Amino acid sequence: MKERKYLQVWSLDEVFQDGNQSSQFREHLKHLEIKVSKFEEKLKFFHTPKELNESLKVVEIIEFIIDIRMNLSQANSFITCLLAQNPKDQNATILRGKTTSINARFESAFKKVQKVLVNTNQRLWEGILDTEDLNNYKFILNEWRKKAEMHLSDEEESLVSDLMVDGYHAWGQFYNSLVSSIRVNVKIDGEKNELSVGQAINLRSHPDEEVRKESHRALEDKWNEQEELFAQILNHIASFRLQVYKKRGLENILKFPLIENHIKEETLNAMWTAISKYKKPFTNYLNQKAKMNGDEKMHSYNFWAPVTKGNQKIKYEDAVEFILEHFSQFGTELESFSRQAFDKGWIEAEDRPNKSTVAFCAGFPLSGESRVFMTYGGTITNVLTLAHELGHAFHNHAMKPVNGLNKQYPLSIAETASTFSEMIILDAAIEKAESTKEKLFLLDEKLKRSVMNFMNIHSRFLFEKKFYEERKEGIVSSSRLNELMQEAIDEGYEGSLDNASIHSWVWTPHYYMTKSPFYNFPYTFGYLFSLSIYAKAKAKGKEFEKDYFDLLRDSGSMSTEDLVMKHLGEDITSEAFWEKGIELCVKDVEEFITLTSS
Repeated sequence: MKERKYLQVWSLDEVFQDGNQSSQFREHLKHLEIKVSKFEEKLKFFHTPKELNESLKVVEIIEFIIDIRMNLSQANSFITCLLAQNPKDQNATILRGKTTSINARFESAFKKVQKVLVNTNQRLWEGILDTEDLNNYKFILNEWRKKAEMHLSDEEESLVSDLMVDGYHAWGQFYNSLVSSIRVNVKIDGEKNELSVGQAINLRSHPDEEVRKESHRALEDKWNEQEELFAQILNHIASFRLQVYKKRGLENILKFPLIENHIKEETLNAMWTAISKYKKPFTNYLNQKAKMNGDEKMHSYNFWAPVTKGNQKIKYEDAVEFILEHFSQFGTELESFSRQAFDKGWIEAEDRPNKSTVAFCAGFPLSGESRVFMTYGGTITNVLTLAHELGHAFHNHAMKPVNGLNKQYPLSIAETASTFSEMIILDAAIEKAESTKEKLFLLDEKLKRSVMNFMNIHSRFLFEKKFYEERKEGIVSSSRLNELMQEAIDEGYEGSLDNASIHSWVWTPHYYMTKSPFYNFPYTFGYLFSLSIYAKAKAKGKEFEKDYFDLLRDSGSMSTEDLVMKHLGEDITSEAFWEKGIELCVKDVEEFITLTSS
């Protein structure tokens, strides 16, 4: 049977023709500017709570907001894709500046709407929300009202928005450009190879320990050379954020990220408390794996190494068929959607230099499509990354029929859908394993995800909290950032990781994301939440796909606590909820130790 070929380079022409030279895209930006101008004009007559007496006026304003957001999202995703495939694309950089400027104008105007909402009498407000046109948006509008309580004056909000373009977001953009331009020299089989950061990081799962060690050393040397520059970038991003928080009266640096994720602080605390109780089994796993390699302690450069010897290179075509086969075991919709993504050229996976290092999924709400970006290097980790990003795309697909404001879901649920897709691949593959060697290999890959979410992500969370507290007092030096990173890793891993990268604060892009502060705990939330969903999916079979669709479609219209209670009947403010998921992972540890001991 002839092997099927799948494209590894995406097509963006269906979104806007001719890439960075697109006259079609420039026309889109012109129309977007006109829309924002009309919105600003409309708000001149919408500046006191009295205008809210007539719900139709509120509906009209909301329709403006929905339309502009959809068009902005389309533009931002396109620019993101252009710069990911070529970070040195000068035309795309210019277009990004224009899009960022339009976005700043819209955000400034949007905050004026929120300010009117917060100043509205509660009784009048509740009456407006009970109207037929607005009742469906009740949760989101109440969230807007909540955020508006933190707003500054119109003049101050406008100033902050303007300064963000070249002061705040520019630092995050500079970080991405800088990392993309860095080249790392790594020796493989005695030959010197000049690699991008993404290509060098991919070597962490190379079957040869010397290659893994060499790549780790080369990356650490490179970060050591550049640490002062990266420390400046991180300090500037954090300082800007803290100054704005201070003006808004936000002492708790987690308040805004929690609101953005539709999560209560007690939910987050319950999750981390439950995880901290169950660290010991995972330190046992790391120690066991180190022992198999002849070491007393797990070296960080060996963490991603395959647990069984041999060539684990997976061809892209095999990876695609592997994913489609296992997705089909969950449901027809997920499998057919993913096949469409591969067939229509929605995936950019080619392993080549001069690409961005960060894998992502970009949604295009106007055209109802997504694009997945990654560098495929032939490892099981790459296969799981591909499945992960397809999970994001599937969430976008599920949200297509959802109306207006309810399309926007929090990061915590976004990471649930992506992690769930990874879970399908790993669990189905483990069940299908034909030998102990194959089962052990896949079980190890699954446990790596548990360690990443319970230990690595926890260390990121601890680092970021400590860093922001110290940044309030002044500049945090690169040497102090290294110390904070080491302390966080020691606590997160309970001392079970050796030769850890103290420069994790440099190469972890999430610390530099200006749109998503504390983009760490959503991964762990998503991982444990997806375990609960997956357990129910296995019990119910393919019929569960409809329930899963319903859960995803509700993800933008209620709090995360209410969402889980409605669809799973669980209380996520309780440690018991999180412990049930962790206990499933502990069973994986027990099975791993049994198999490796025998």
